[in-house]
Amino acid sequence: MESLVSTAWLADRLGRTGLVVLDATYVAVQPDPPRDEAAEFAAAHIPGARFLDLRALSSGQATSLPDGVTFAARIGALGIGTDDAIILYDNSPHRTAARAWWLFRLFAPDQPVAILDGGLAKWRADGLPVDAGDAPVAPTRFEADPDLSAVRTKAMVQANLTIGTEQLVDARSPARFSGTEPDPRGLPSGHIPGSVNLPYARFFRDDGTWQPRDKLAGLFAGAGIDLDRPVAATCGSGITAAVPAFALHLLGRSPALYDGSWTEWAADPATPKVLP
Repeated sequence: MESLVSTAWLADRLGRTGLVVLDATYVAVQPDPPRDEAAEFAAAHIPGARFLDLRALSSGQATSLPDGVTFAARIGALGIGTDDAIILYDNSPHRTAARAWWLFRLFAPDQPVAILDGGLAKWRADGLPVDAGDAPVAPTRFEADPDLSAVRTKAMVQANLTIGTEQLVDARSPARFSGTEPDPRGLPSGHIPGSVNLPYARFFRDDGTWQPRDKLAGLFAGAGIDLDRPVAATCGSGITAAVPAFALHLLGRSPALYDGSWTEWAADPATPKVLP
């Protein structure tokens, strides 16, 4: 199974034993009025899909990594086995299927996992059916097998400022990166020294599907990123950083991700910052 699958590919295989579709919609920065992702799922989802609930896959803060026990419990509660192939989609402006892919990469690295290109919007635009409700599933015992070698901590990122081993890509908007737009969490606005800005929205076509691989490579090259050197991704809180991480995966690279991202970095008065 490829890491990125089309709506046609999924429509041809929907309902097959061993294929599980998960809705990974999560709205990290809520509008007013706020969206209720679980209620939206209950109203309309790909037939047979199950709601992942990324909010439950957190250690307490909005987007911090869960531990292996929490991940295994949540995935087991969804009736998923270690041999199941997982298809992830979302209906979020933050492209949160990529975040879900990142979590599976960390906690179940041998699990076959793919992202549905274009998500729910493309599925519906193609005239494919949706279901309502939330059918119960029989829970399973899921065993996580964590490999956190690709996770970067604040200390690691700070050490890298001196040694320069990894290039740091910031997936936030140009205004958030430069500091001309206030941070939505009330933190100082700016960026980590030495990081380069490559907004996550640029990785997608107008219809929400991913750019072709040559375009993805060109985006990194245009930002001054050498794909033959290590790359770590960051953003505001670890959500949209998974977009360039997945793009790097599509290009055959092994990305890292700073999960604490700007939220953790900006909150520490001791970390160096580039501010407006």
